[in-house]
Amino acid sequence: IVNEASIGASEDYENLTDELIGGCEIPYEEELLCGVAEQLRKRKSILKCSYPFSLDSNGNILTYCSNTNFDGWLGPTAYTLSLLLSNLRGLSPILDGSGLHPNKDEERCLRRSFQYFATAALAAEINGRAWSFGFPRPDQSGFSDKLQEIWRMLGDGVVQPQIGTPLQPKDDGIDVFAARLPGDDLPGFLLVAGQVATGKGYREKSAKQHIGIFRSRWFGSQPATEFIGYMVVPFAMESEKFTDDVRILGNILHRLRLPKRVAQAVRYVRTSGDTSMFEGYGGLNETRQWMDEYRRRAIGENGETASMS
Repeated sequence: IVNEASIGASEDYENLTDELIGGCEIPYEEELLCGVAEQLRKRKSILKCSYPFSLDSNGNILTYCSNTNFDGWLGPTAYTLSLLLSNLRGLSPILDGSGLHPNKDEERCLRRSFQYFATAALAAEINGRAWSFGFPRPDQSGFSDKLQEIWRMLGDGVVQPQIGTPLQPKDDGIDVFAARLPGDDLPGFLLVAGQVATGKGYREKSAKQHIGIFRSRWFGSQPATEFIGYMVVPFAMESEKFTDDVRILGNILHRLRLPKRVAQAVRYVRTSGDTSMFEGYGGLNETRQWMDEYRRRAIGENGETASMS
């Protein structure tokens, strides 16, 4: 249960005792378990159906809740994907010795999948449309072609690389664009530029601080519409550092926000049939299937995980 409640980011794992029982150096088991149970109940209260675990009334047994409903299930998938990414090698010791660490190819695919979940979440966050801009892009497009495609739809500003810009940019620090277009072809609308980060150094990857550089590099006539900086991470950020992180990184979607937004986006697509709301939609169910196989391996139902492409 303690492992399931752990945030996974290294500093939070190291400070788990202090966070849960108020700084006691030698925790009593009962106090620790009570603190963990309260954490889990809080997460269930925040995420509701998008939280994939349930705790029994005595606070002793944590159960993974199965659900085969596609649109409802992708919120919990976003949570379990985030949980796994938060506990990879170098981030926390929770999986050490378990034989459950994904291999390098799987790690790469899981990080790519998280970008697709982030794209869906940002579409729902602003109730608009979102593009997966981080390299490699789901449509395999080049940097310039993709930026031109997006700005033809946005219609505010002129894409034109300036002198001295990188010759072969991948994404220049922006992983997701999302916009809520008003339909009148005028500037001044919600426009998000998001960074997706899954590693320990996410605090050094602020889209908010890079927005000015991006605009000055790639636009001859810069958009009048202001970019809103977002950071999307798999960690559950509940510490007092959060306020300062927002000052530095911009608005943040973390593990206690992301799953509900993903569920909202997928529910919209399933109801409306409009798959253009966000890019990477097809990869979400593939990730759900892989995570389901991984869960079965973790609890001993199956000896192998599904391969992930």
